[in-house]
Amino acid sequence: MGKKVVVGAAIVGAAVVCAAAALMVRRRMRSSGKWARAMAILRAFEEDCATPIAKLRQVADALTVEMHAGLASEGGSKLKMLISYVDNLPTGDEKGLFYALDLGGTNFRVMRVLLGGKEGRVVKQEFEEVSIPPHLMTGGSDELFSFIAEALAKFVATEGEDFHPAPGRQRELGFTFSFPVRQTSLVSGTLIKWTKGFSIEDTVGQDVVGELNKAMERVGLDMCVAALVNDTVGTLAGGRYYRPEVTAAVILGTGTNAAYVERAHAIPKWHGLLPKSGEMVINMEWGNFRSSHLPLTEFDHSLDFESLNPGEQIFEKIISGMYLGEILRRVLLKMAEEAAFFGDTVPPKLRIPFIIRTPHMSAMHCDTSPDLKVVGSKLKDILEVPTTSLKMRKVVISLCNIIASRGARLSAAGIYGILKKLGRDVPKEGEQQKSVVAMDGGLFEHYSQFSASMESTLKELLGEEVSDNIEIIHSNDGSGIGAALLAASHSQYLEVEDS
Repeated sequence: MGKKVVVGAAIVGAAVVCAAAALMVRRRMRSSGKWARAMAILRAFEEDCATPIAKLRQVADALTVEMHAGLASEGGSKLKMLISYVDNLPTGDEKGLFYALDLGGTNFRVMRVLLGGKEGRVVKQEFEEVSIPPHLMTGGSDELFSFIAEALAKFVATEGEDFHPAPGRQRELGFTFSFPVRQTSLVSGTLIKWTKGFSIEDTVGQDVVGELNKAMERVGLDMCVAALVNDTVGTLAGGRYYRPEVTAAVILGTGTNAAYVERAHAIPKWHGLLPKSGEMVINMEWGNFRSSHLPLTEFDHSLDFESLNPGEQIFEKIISGMYLGEILRRVLLKMAEEAAFFGDTVPPKLRIPFIIRTPHMSAMHCDTSPDLKVVGSKLKDILEVPTTSLKMRKVVISLCNIIASRGARLSAAGIYGILKKLGRDVPKEGEQQKSVVAMDGGLFEHYSQFSASMESTLKELLGEEVSDNIEIIHSNDGSGIGAALLAASHSQYLEVEDS
């Protein structure tokens, strides 16, 4: 009787062990199945984002076609190709005191610059940042512009001994206004719509320079606007001041845009007298570029569909800092939902749009520690995922690489398209034609993998012979000092000095 019990217990014990082993095998198979699914999502995404050189050439060709169409007629292209009315870029000879006002968000900056010609360059500069009270962002036009003019008047009142304008001369201002404007001359432009949290109905359709001039009169400030500029045009001016070979400027930051110097006779929609310089700066508004050649994924389509401006700014949505981190979040969410990438439950934070910002993505992408601890700590801090394995962290790095490389390589294709439009993409017989592209923006400045990939791709597109004559430089703070320089190069007193 005792023997039977022992044997029975042994059989039961063996069955338990077998069941446990079978469960482990099933779990392993399930987890390896999930892992295989996660890898399939990764591979499909990588394939959809692919940017072989042949595709980049197609993108560049499509961009140049759109550039021609946008220059031919208003509304002829997705690219607005706006005439900036800037026909004289700084030469370095500018002298005197000039002011700049940079209004582009909830803060604005006022700046003064003392220019000393070729020898002195920027002798001295001072600036101040002012926060706009929230109620003024949704109030009336007069209230907002009066607040700005008062801040400007206070700043002028702090001019030091060495900062006074020449006797009998009015102070001149470069006005950077980073909202959609239909420019009608160098010193006038009507507001199309407010963005970035502003909503002041009575300014829409008004000339923003006129609004500022009236406000300066109200506060008794004797100053005139010498140039109304876009921040990308300012970056071009800032670059040209130090390097006469600068032909284009690109901003790669939260948003993206490009401007370049076009031959005036190559602008069919220009109906005025041709400028003496024979040149005109064109603000491309290239964020709105789209083409069937752009490698768009399901994640880009859903991001666009759910955005505030569906169907608009497609190029911007795949290359700029506002969106790169969000694309990463969307891919990780699919992996979490369909492949239990973060375990059996989807981290609730992963469902929050824009919770992963591009600086977070850059920090993870730059992680060179053996165990990728930065990736682990970012996932913990942002998504509240307590633990991650090394192979999971490696997947995150791969995703960062795919998203950043696509954005960087497409940015390079955009620059290549501009150079192509200007005929600077091929070697000129017996001519060393140097072309410099001035860059600004946090994405370009701080995301080192992005900027390195962009520069190497541009070299690849141009080929060795031409790329030796193309240089990318960092032109910092175009929206501030660039505006002051444009006020100087379009000063009302230039004619007096020249005569």
